[in-house]
Amino acid sequence: MRLIIVNVIFLLLLVSCEKSYQPKPKAYLALEYPEATYKKIQLPCPYTFEINKQVQVKASKTNNPCWVDLEYPDLKGTIFITYRPVHNNLQALLMDGQKLPLQHTIKADEIEGDTYVNAKNHTYGTFYEVKGDAASQAQFYLTDSVHHFLTGSIYFKTQPNYDSIIPAADYLANDIRHIMETVKWADSKN
Repeated sequence: MRLIIVNVIFLLLLVSCEKSYQPKPKAYLALEYPEATYKKIQLPCPYTFEINKQVQVKASKTNNPCWVDLEYPDLKGTIFITYRPVHNNLQALLMDGQKLPLQHTIKADEIEGDTYVNAKNHTYGTFYEVKGDAASQAQFYLTDSVHHFLTGSIYFKTQPNYDSIIPAADYLANDIRHIMETVKWADSKN
């Protein structure tokens, strides 16, 4: 009887020492950003669009007045906007616009491209979302296929760590989508 009691206690000790491992659930930073409200940007350029009211519009470091930096000081991020007129060079501009996201393939886990068409505003292009530790998390280009070519890219003033910047990157990507949806060309009849 004593042997049975010792064996039962020994067995209980073995079973009770087993650790139960459970995977930790995925978690994201619970950052809250103010709801975006927009206003029309006023530049001496052949395009207009709406920007987030939190944006500080800065002249680009180039001499081109139609290249602007849309700075988000609280997010430490910037959307860089560039404009080029189309002069029998649409194919080259399209190739440049499509090559830009591919420069991030070394660090990117995934690059998704969504075609954008707005026949009413004569804007056609692609929105690229870059996932992973790439330098830019979203980029786009838009054109009317005849006169205008506009690009934009998000960059942060920090080392790219996708897990840390994803909330801010998503916020700016939504603003890029809003820019794309509100672009109007100066010479358009709409």
